Amino acid sequence: MESLETELEQARDLSVAELADAIESIGFECTRCGACCKANDPADGDGETEPHTATLFPDEARQLQKATEEDFEEAYDWRDVARPMPYGLSEGEDGPEGETFEWAIQTDACGDCTFYEEAEDGTGACGVHDSRPLVCRTYPFSVALGGTSEPMGEAVDREGLVRAHECEGLGRDISRAEAEELAAALKERAVRELEEAISLRDRYEPRSDVNGVVVHDSEGAKRPDGTPLEER
Repeated sequence: MESLETELEQARDLSVAELADAIESIGFECTRCGACCKANDPADGDGETEPHTATLFPDEARQLQKATEEDFEEAYDWRDVARPMPYGLSEGEDGPEGETFEWAIQTDACGDCTFYEEAEDGTGACGVHDSRPLVCRTYPFSVALGGTSEPMGEAVDREGLVRAHECEGLGRDISRAEAEELAAALKERAVRELEEAISLRDRYEPRSDVNGVVVHDSEGAKRPDGTPLEER
């Protein structure tokens, strides 16, 4: 298994042109179906839906806060835009507890992304489209390098290092300019994910002594409201 540092060098050496070639070969056009922004239905059709979980870098959470200051009537605080990734957490007597290693975009009461908007005709839109995180900018694609994430399930297609995940927009024509823009964002995301993973690994110290939820990210251990653990 390659080290994270080796994978990072490979990510930095990725050719945007070659990534764009792969994206063109697979094909993609967003149909605004909203599936990637909504709660996930269980694979077997039974049980409850699972809240939307799109990963969020710490600086992207702050970027979303800034976007709400500029575009919304009321600025959002950290908890309005980000929540602890639920994986690794358990339900204690006083609510969720444990340690997790990522942030997810906040969800609404239905489990959909809090910024998802749906028109009367059923088409979806993003309320912070220009400030959306890299995982949203690059969906339904990911890069097949260790240490990078696979959004919403396993890949359904692959061309070289580019994986395509389930989406009704796959297989549609995409212009070269759009493919290159998507490819550049895909490379940026791969690099960022590996940089975050390395920084998190180097900073991580178990905090089982803390009640409630602790989120470890590249900036250190934090409370669910985004404040550093040691500030309290």
